Amino acid sequence: MLDLLHKRHAPLVVSLLSVVFTAERPSVPVADAHTEIGDALEQLRAAGHGDDLPVGTARELCRQWSDAGWLVRHVLEDDVEVYRLSAHAVGALEVAGRAGGTRARVSQSRVRTLLDAVERLAQDADPDVLVRLARLDSEIRRLRAEVARIERTGAVDEVDEEQLLEEAENVLHLVRELPADFARVAESIKAMQRDVVTALRQDERPTGDVLREYLARGEHVMESTSEGRAFAGALRLIGDPQRLDELATHLDVVLRHRFARRLPAPQRTELREIGRRIEQGLDQVFTAQREASYVITTQVRNHDPLRDRQVDELLRDVMTGLQAWVPDARRGQSVEPLRRLPVAEVDHLRQTAGDLRPPQAPAPLSDRDDDDADVSQDEVRAWGGPRYAELDAHLAALADGSGEVDVAAAFRAAPDAMRRPVDLLGLLEIAHRYGMTETGEVAYVDAVRPDGTRRRFAFEGVTTTAATASTTEETHG
Repeated sequence: MLDLLHKRHAPLVVSLLSVVFTAERPSVPVADAHTEIGDALEQLRAAGHGDDLPVGTARELCRQWSDAGWLVRHVLEDDVEVYRLSAHAVGALEVAGRAGGTRARVSQSRVRTLLDAVERLAQDADPDVLVRLARLDSEIRRLRAEVARIERTGAVDEVDEEQLLEEAENVLHLVRELPADFARVAESIKAMQRDVVTALRQDERPTGDVLREYLARGEHVMESTSEGRAFAGALRLIGDPQRLDELATHLDVVLRHRFARRLPAPQRTELREIGRRIEQGLDQVFTAQREASYVITTQVRNHDPLRDRQVDELLRDVMTGLQAWVPDARRGQSVEPLRRLPVAEVDHLRQTAGDLRPPQAPAPLSDRDDDDADVSQDEVRAWGGPRYAELDAHLAALADGSGEVDVAAAFRAAPDAMRRPVDLLGLLEIAHRYGMTETGEVAYVDAVRPDGTRRRFAFEGVTTTAATASTTEETHG
């Protein structure tokens, strides 16, 4: 943050970043950011400020800011690359905004905020039960006295407008710290994600230990960093929808008070947008948490040490080649692209297929005495496949005047010898071949096996045209 504010062109950089990135647009597509920053630079040059501008195009400036840690490149789920302000850049913009806006004063509101915070800290740190009870009794007596006074007088003491303005400025001062805090939490989660993936790729530990530890860290990523733990504690307060509703109600009361008209328009807008800025910060942190969990889980599932080492070796070869080529290269020198992959040098490939015939004839089948068989030929045929000829003739016999026949009704009307499960499949096959129409209803039929057992089947009812079902037995040959 200090590096950004102490740069020679810090006023220009802070102004451009504050114009491009706003509370309503925390992330900007890379192409849009380059275009908007380029347009702003062109307008400054046209106004005669070209000598005070940094050298380079908008793309080069954004790359420099990204290398300096002021911008963060991020790829969304729809493969759109965007820029986001880093926590350091957000903090620099907040410092610049406070310096250019209303100056914070040592007011009653700020001192009271400090005293209340110290009192709350002391209460949370003191484990003495008697002290806690005495403090609560004192608070109860004070509140009861206030209730009795209001009931007796029927009036509430009005606060001076100057004090209300001081309290409003104190609230705005506190709110301006939130975006940088949310950004730091999101960046700490991303840093933890990079550490986990790097440690996983090094493959210095057994795979089982890596899987157990890093899957657990992926599931509990919010508790893995100090910033994340602090955010999780604050989330229990601001993450409650009821508290956010109460916050909106309180802000509405403040903005409707007459003292709010004395606030500048930007400050009234800041007060009105407090709830939305909190929701945007929460969404930023939750998005970083989901992405970190997804990346870590994907890396663990798809981790291949051999492939990772091959990729690392390939990247090192590329970097070595670039280091050898860059010193002798000239600015603007063209590079011949690799238009096709190199062809493998193979001395000889087989040009004839192998002999598919076995080297020797199979052994002859052993003789079997059929007289000893305990299964007759009729029984074997009864357990065989569908009897297409008989089924076709049965459909033709049941066809009505229009030639249509319901397959389920035809199966129910068939004799037991043609009501086997395979015969149902045969009927459906014939109906499909001749063209069938779905009835939209579920049909139930009972099939009979050769041994007498029954099986109920359900299928979508269909009808077929039996006019073309008068094929002969040779057709089904």
